[in-house]
Amino acid sequence: MALPACAARALGPPMQPERRAPARTTCPRRHSRVEAELAASRPGSVAASVRAGPPRGVSRGFNSQPLLDEPLKASSSLAGAVRTPLFALLPRGRRRRMHDLRRRWDLGSLCRALLTRGLAALGHSLKHVLGAIFSKIFGPLASVGNMDEKSNKLLLALVMLFLFAVIVLQYVCPGTECQLLRLQAFSSPMPDPYRSEDESSARFVPRYNFSRGDLLRKVDFDIKGDDLIVFLHIQKTGGTTFGRHLVRNIQLEQPCECRVGQKKCTCHRPGKRETWLFSRFSTGWSCGLHADWTELTSCVPAVVDGKRDARLRPSRWRIFQILDAASKDRRGSPNTNPGANSPSSTKTRNTSKSGKNFHYITILRDPVSRYLSEWRHVQRGATWKASLHVCDGRPPTSEELPSCYTGDDWSGCPLKEFMDCPYNLANNRQVRMLSDLTLVGCYNLSVMPEKQRNKVLLESAKSNLKHMAFFGLTEFQRKTQYLFEKTFNMNFISPFTQYNTTRASSVEINEEIQKRIEGLNFLDMELYSYAKDLFLQRYQFMRQKEHQEARQKRQEQRKFLKGRFLQTHFQSQGQSQSQGQNPSQNQSQNPNPNAHQNATQNLIQNLTQNSSQKENRESQKQNPGQEQSDGSTSSGTNDYLGSVEKWR
Repeated sequence: MALPACAARALGPPMQPERRAPARTTCPRRHSRVEAELAASRPGSVAASVRAGPPRGVSRGFNSQPLLDEPLKASSSLAGAVRTPLFALLPRGRRRRMHDLRRRWDLGSLCRALLTRGLAALGHSLKHVLGAIFSKIFGPLASVGNMDEKSNKLLLALVMLFLFAVIVLQYVCPGTECQLLRLQAFSSPMPDPYRSEDESSARFVPRYNFSRGDLLRKVDFDIKGDDLIVFLHIQKTGGTTFGRHLVRNIQLEQPCECRVGQKKCTCHRPGKRETWLFSRFSTGWSCGLHADWTELTSCVPAVVDGKRDARLRPSRWRIFQILDAASKDRRGSPNTNPGANSPSSTKTRNTSKSGKNFHYITILRDPVSRYLSEWRHVQRGATWKASLHVCDGRPPTSEELPSCYTGDDWSGCPLKEFMDCPYNLANNRQVRMLSDLTLVGCYNLSVMPEKQRNKVLLESAKSNLKHMAFFGLTEFQRKTQYLFEKTFNMNFISPFTQYNTTRASSVEINEEIQKRIEGLNFLDMELYSYAKDLFLQRYQFMRQKEHQEARQKRQEQRKFLKGRFLQTHFQSQGQSQSQGQNPSQNQSQNPNPNAHQNATQNLIQNLTQNSSQKENRESQKQNPGQEQSDGSTSSGTNDYLGSVEKWR
């Protein structure tokens, strides 16, 4: 007879069956819930190990070894986690699961699990959203025929594939380069036409007010006549690259002959043995190495007038003689005003005794980048000892222009030593190269105070730059090419390339050094700001002028086609009427045989007048500040006849 459970426990431990589940007891619990929790929280206790639970995949039988042999380390860690206030707030089942995760999973597995669950939740939400959208869109179609599950999945796959293709297309073909699909044009505004080629942020805001004459630069360059382009090459401004473009990359009737291994090219006029270009790569350094404005304006007319054959290079002694004679002629002329630099004096210096017209061009660069590039050039051992620096007929003395180094060159000099030299010609080089040094006594610093000297040099450089035929900027290669082509009506074969990585860009300087370089080149900084404003305004003006000319050409085309259509229409009507009547009736009804022609001309005149008035109103709306001439649009007949003669 079986004993009750309480009596069996009192007599002794029951017999455990082999490999079977333990027998359930019906005795009431002897300990309260608080005592059980205290017993479970004791480190190393059996209750704590029992509450921790066996690992995943292990049964909970009495003969299970992992349940009896729980490590003490895991129990202690669990006890420490239980003591933490945040962990204790969790339910008991959640605590056990988190403990299992902490004990069995590493951080990577936990992250992967969270990412997987997040993606699954996102996909589930996206599925519900797309389902709602499709139910709204394809709701009427569902009444016609119920779509099965496979068709829904196929439609969802097609939509997802389309979205993926759109995203890939945006990465592969950004902007408006694609000719088939211009998706970016609907989502982004038009590109900024004043953005620099190096993708620097630049919404151009004009600072200076220039007249139409300052902005309009269009030279009637006669390459077969006596016109001559003179290139003023400033050091480390990209002038070498631009000089090669002038001799190798221009479409000419007679291109320059450039031989392999020779720097200079032969650039003759068509049918003549005279050069049309005065630069390093055509005539060499005929007026000295990197001659400035003062040297060129004195030397070039004398060289061209004295030696017609540009292939012969004058000697150094001959250059001094030429410059001395030119300076004497300048000092002896009664009209010379050293305090003024008017456009009239500039024009007289730009012509020679033989009647040749000289068109000066140059290239400028950002002063900080140019300064660092010159330092790197000097650091490699390069010097400009061969430069003459002739001013007022003589070179400067050693007291007027001391040297910054004692040896043969200045190779290996650090940047601090390069900046510390007070006689360094790299400081404000662009202003000195473009100004008239005779206005300040050349290189003699005792003629006038330093502040007044800097002001005169800066104003002279600005005036000479503004009255030049053309100047470009190194940071705007494509715009430089465009303005040169529009100024001289000469096209390049291949487009210019913008090089954003240079030796100067590889130099890493802090803000303090950059401020010091800007302070050493404060005149160049102001000149470059002035030049950049003038350059971009000229580019904007030329683009607008080009668009206006294209619009006028289209209008003349439409006028011509409209006139031809009306003329043929009335001629056909007149012929049909004349064929249907007798000659006697024609004479009696139409005493004037030119009636049809007069009616046609009157109708054409009315149409052309209406169109011209409409165009005038549109042009006044677009350009309210410009005056419109009434004489050019008053007579529609003259416009029509002129357009017909032009387009024939």
